[in-house]
Amino acid sequence: MDDPYKILGVERTASADEIRKAYRALAKRWHPDTNPDKPEAEARFKAVSAAYALLSDPDQRARFDRGEIDASGAERAPPPPPGGMGGGWRDWADAPGGARYRSSAGGFGDYLDESDLEDFLSRAFGGAAGRGGAPRGPRRGADVRASLQVSFLDAARGASREVTLPDGRAVRLSIPKGAETGTVPRLAGQGMPGTGEGAPAGDLLAVLEVQPHRFFRREGNDIVVDLPVTLKEALLGAKVEVPTVDGPVTLTIPPRSGEGTRLRLRGRGVNGGHQYVVLKPVLPAEPEPELEEFLKRWTPRDARDPRAGMLAP
Repeated sequence: MDDPYKILGVERTASADEIRKAYRALAKRWHPDTNPDKPEAEARFKAVSAAYALLSDPDQRARFDRGEIDASGAERAPPPPPGGMGGGWRDWADAPGGARYRSSAGGFGDYLDESDLEDFLSRAFGGAAGRGGAPRGPRRGADVRASLQVSFLDAARGASREVTLPDGRAVRLSIPKGAETGTVPRLAGQGMPGTGEGAPAGDLLAVLEVQPHRFFRREGNDIVVDLPVTLKEALLGAKVEVPTVDGPVTLTIPPRSGEGTRLRLRGRGVNGGHQYVVLKPVLPAEPEPELEEFLKRWTPRDARDPRAGMLAP
């Protein structure tokens, strides 16, 4: 992955709020749902989400800034020791039980541990990681990063899910209400085991990837839904049932509501946001002789041409 600061278009000195705003703007711009004709949108969206996942975590951002990890969150390989050591650190990291895992259970994607050279030396030499082979004290285990797909509704409403780790352990993860792609819940003590007697395990950092919904979409803390309405409902007004993330509610459609009319349901978004209902009038699927005959005889009071000015050079 490229430099996460460049992906988000922010300076290295950017505040957490500036990073969040840049992420939201780019996620909205490149979301696959809003770019069905752009095959590159999905890759752009994933790159933006991964960049935000790293920079939104203060510890990970600090480690990246110090050069300890790369843009994917993996440890940077140290220079080989004098005399060589076979394949070295990177071969160990990619070996079974090393830094990379994949799980097909519970929705987790690739795992990347964040252990450093000392952890490697400790594992390789049975705890003698200090200079001259002197044993060192207990050391906290490395944190583990994992991607986890969650449904749109679970992210909006908050949820508790049981997920299975690569070693077969089942743990329960709390998804915070209003979570979005790039949110990183932390499971304390579920990362790599510590080294040395009494050393605590690291944490599991679950990077959430929110899946698209078939009719809801998110704009910041607001939720938007396109609502089909009949021609009669659009012309005369009506009370209709509208879906929200918390269940259906009744919405009053004003008379003469045209295509794209945007109605607000206060407080029905996430984190204090609202839900916006965008009306989409639908023409009758079958012939309506009475309606057609009426329209032939009808002379509208407003005779203005709705396309006036469009043909002007």
